[in-house]
Amino acid sequence: MADTTTASGAATTTTDGEQKSRHQEVGHKSLLQSDALYQYILETSVYPTEPEAMKELRELTAKHPWNIMTTSADEGQFLNMIIKLINAKKTMEIGVYTGYSLLATALALPEDGTILAMDINRENYELGLPIIEKAGVAHKIEFKEGPALPVLDDMVADEKNHGTYDFIFVDADKDNYLNYHQRLIDLVKIGGVIGYDNTLWNGSVVAPPDAPLRKYVRYYRDFVWELNKALPADPRIEICMLPVGDGITLCRRIK
Repeated sequence: MADTTTASGAATTTTDGEQKSRHQEVGHKSLLQSDALYQYILETSVYPTEPEAMKELRELTAKHPWNIMTTSADEGQFLNMIIKLINAKKTMEIGVYTGYSLLATALALPEDGTILAMDINRENYELGLPIIEKAGVAHKIEFKEGPALPVLDDMVADEKNHGTYDFIFVDADKDNYLNYHQRLIDLVKIGGVIGYDNTLWNGSVVAPPDAPLRKYVRYYRDFVWELNKALPADPRIEICMLPVGDGITLCRRIK
């Protein structure tokens, strides 16, 4: 028998075979092949320092039927740290869900920091909004409901928006990641950072052709592959791919 970690951080017991299948699907938020090691990271580093508001939102989201869409607690901690390290003030987030990563960013930003947040589903965002408001950071967020690409096109068309964003986090429809990148590269400043989530797609990027994957995992894997090939070839950025959460690739614009 082996221990696994649920979305709320609780450990459950499964057979070794069940544990292996969880790692083959996006249902497991860590790429670590040892659940015990991932639990150690959470209990030693993440949970003891997780702000109460983030804990409350994480536990609320764990009860949602689409909880697989949430950012993992360790990635939330990572995003919070990145924002502080680069002294970000003006940020953007594409793909919000209930707002766990959004809250991690908002808490890290200075009092006059801003986040342009976009998602096609306002209802999910409003689930977490009371917690964000209680944390005192809702004033930093401008939420736009609907597809992000038309908004980005309008922003790119106005050169006043070029090079104005310090940090951009993308955790949305994988089939549009390259379309997002083509626009975001104009909006992020030189020295600024774009973070693309799920770039290791639960390890499926190296799974054999006949691997037992869910249909949506197999479908979106092709688009993740395309992104992972395109980013290193883009001379305007330098990148770092990290096995945090479901894989995150940081792109620092250099020209």
